[in-house]
Amino acid sequence: MWIDSHNHLHDARLSDPPQRIKEMRKTGISGCMVNATQPSDWRAVLSLREAFPTFIQASLGVHPWHAGAVGEGWGDDLIKLLENNPVLSIGECGLDMWVQSPPIEQQISVFGKQLEIANRLDRAVTIHCLKAWQPLLDCFEKCGTPRRFLMHSFGGSQEMAERLLDLGAFFSFSGYYLEPRKTKVLDVFRKLPLERILLETDAPDMSPPAHMLTHPLPDGANHPANLAAIARALADARCCDPAELAAATCKNHCEVFGAFVEN
Repeated sequence: MWIDSHNHLHDARLSDPPQRIKEMRKTGISGCMVNATQPSDWRAVLSLREAFPTFIQASLGVHPWHAGAVGEGWGDDLIKLLENNPVLSIGECGLDMWVQSPPIEQQISVFGKQLEIANRLDRAVTIHCLKAWQPLLDCFEKCGTPRRFLMHSFGGSQEMAERLLDLGAFFSFSGYYLEPRKTKVLDVFRKLPLERILLETDAPDMSPPAHMLTHPLPDGANHPANLAAIARALADARCCDPAELAAATCKNHCEVFGAFVEN
């Protein structure tokens, strides 16, 4: 069985989440973590969690791309939701210097607040980081490194992976890194300890190469049921049994986010 440790099942590009879940289950996916990216979609993610409590876990956060659009009191609202839902985690949040707006200073302010909340409430954090590795480490230094955190769709170097391993990081692999031009990232995942690897689709984004798609969708959207094909490709790259990878990544997911429960 597989777990998709990071997707956006509430995204309109996926449409009809119950049907997508049926298709995921048929491929051997036993659960997934659905990540919000801004306050306006927190309720949609929570509604999915409530409708499918043994299949869906929920993570609420502010993506760095939306750091400039949060209103007053967003942090207090997040704290209330987390306090009322002890199984929720925080994310997707982080830093992104690939984009010029919002400015990195604004991203750092919003990300730092989420780190502080995570440390205060002891919640796992799902982190997006793109071309902002030193600011990420600086935020950990200033706000505290979360006890449990996932570097989602990790695309950093081997050197950065080793620094983050020392801080307790877990790393999720997405199908986009099966593209031939991304061999350096695949090499990093060949070397990472198996006990620190998770699997994800980031659906409806980060599609694997077209020839690997088992569940194509319109306009190039990535179906979360493509996870099984992504997982088998990573198992091949690591020269390990897919069953071994499935067991390890499910165990790792539960270590970071806890088991799938109704309450």
